Amino acid sequence: MPPREPGPGAGERTGLLGETVAGLDEALAAVDAFDGALVAGLLRPRPAEAAGLTELARAVAGTPLAAGVAEAAEKAAAGAAGEDHFVALAAARTALLGSVHDALTTRVDEMTGRPHSEEEALPAPGGQQTPNLLAAARSWLSDLARAGWQGIDHDLVSASAPVVSAMLPDPELRRLATLLDGFAAELAASCPGVSLERIPARRWADLWSRALLLTLPGAAGAPATGTATGRLLPLGIDLHEHATAVQAQVHAVFEPADGSVPRLVRAGVSVPKPDTVVGAGLWQLLRPHMSLLAVAGESRSMDLTDMPITAEGDLIWSEACARTGEAADAFATARVALPAAAAAAAAPLDRHPARIAVPVFLEGYATRKEDDGALTWTTAGGDLAVDTDRIPTAGPLTPEAVAASNACIGLLRWDAGTFCVQPLAVETTARKKAVAVHAGAWAGGTADKAGVKAEKAATDAAAVLRERAGRLLRK
Repeated sequence: MPPREPGPGAGERTGLLGETVAGLDEALAAVDAFDGALVAGLLRPRPAEAAGLTELARAVAGTPLAAGVAEAAEKAAAGAAGEDHFVALAAARTALLGSVHDALTTRVDEMTGRPHSEEEALPAPGGQQTPNLLAAARSWLSDLARAGWQGIDHDLVSASAPVVSAMLPDPELRRLATLLDGFAAELAASCPGVSLERIPARRWADLWSRALLLTLPGAAGAPATGTATGRLLPLGIDLHEHATAVQAQVHAVFEPADGSVPRLVRAGVSVPKPDTVVGAGLWQLLRPHMSLLAVAGESRSMDLTDMPITAEGDLIWSEACARTGEAADAFATARVALPAAAAAAAAPLDRHPARIAVPVFLEGYATRKEDDGALTWTTAGGDLAVDTDRIPTAGPLTPEAVAASNACIGLLRWDAGTFCVQPLAVETTARKKAVAVHAGAWAGGTADKAGVKAEKAATDAAAVLRERAGRLLRK
């Protein structure tokens, strides 16, 4: 491969992110119009809901979906839609958001200057699924659409429980079962819908349409996988915490042993958690399941041999395929290896603007603090919002460190109509020396006083829970 010509840095191209994307506003308006129809429900649609359905159909006119969606919109507007019609409407909505994702991703590629994989990330052929369970899930989701979010009640929501219970034992249905279970839990916590002051229309429509499409045979198949042999260079750790679960995702550059183009990859681990374990204590739950977390926290590389990897760039982690490598500074990786690393293509059902999380390296910016406390970085190319709300408490990175930084490894995201960056690590100056602060620095353990205190609290909480569980079992 010929050497890359030097070009402007990512910071000098951030102005591209603020430029108008043709057709984006119109596509999102059509999605919002349909989402509004789902709020009131499609059992007896009023003129406003009918107009939303028509707008969705108009947005996909001229595409292969046009005829089917036009028919579905007409039937739904008359209150006579069947399951196939709801599937067609969900497909149209998903396709529109997919087009938004692709347009935004193209803009990100222009900003980063990195190559993008043209390989399609398609699911592998699945085994024989149970059609009756898929039909039962479709029936429940169709009932939700007819009732609308304002019409949900505990009887309607609880009707999903037998379907979920029957699906969970089947590994090929577990992805859909987990989605339905979580969706039903959110709806149950919001019942009755008629009393809701605020409805998360976009989120619930996302979950509804995704679940409905996953009921189609083969749609929930596992992603096709290959193997990866080479060197893994971690960039940072993105931590997601919920009341009952926690997930850590390591973003990295993978350098194949055969000398082919480096790739952007991810490796993640999720575990359930008690609500008493928070902050740095979360790492205790995650560490035993993936050694990469400690390696990334210690700024080292890993050598992979035949590690399973999907076409989307997700490593299916196996400890038997990895061993700790040499020291690897994340900022050196970001400066040298990241610009040439190719991004993987997204699977069709994963093409959604909320899933955009692209590793970027920025430096030489000026920080501006807004009146509401929000941070904005100004570069030669323009302004970029900084999402400090995503910084986890389970590490030493703080909004103050981000504000004082002069270089950053982060994830470029798109939220509420604009691009922003989520810091994973920053370089700042302390006592006239450059210091790196990582959000995942405590993943492998820490001597920091706050981190040690949180780890001890988590150990004590886990011991209490084990003791209580043992007492219950003895009874």
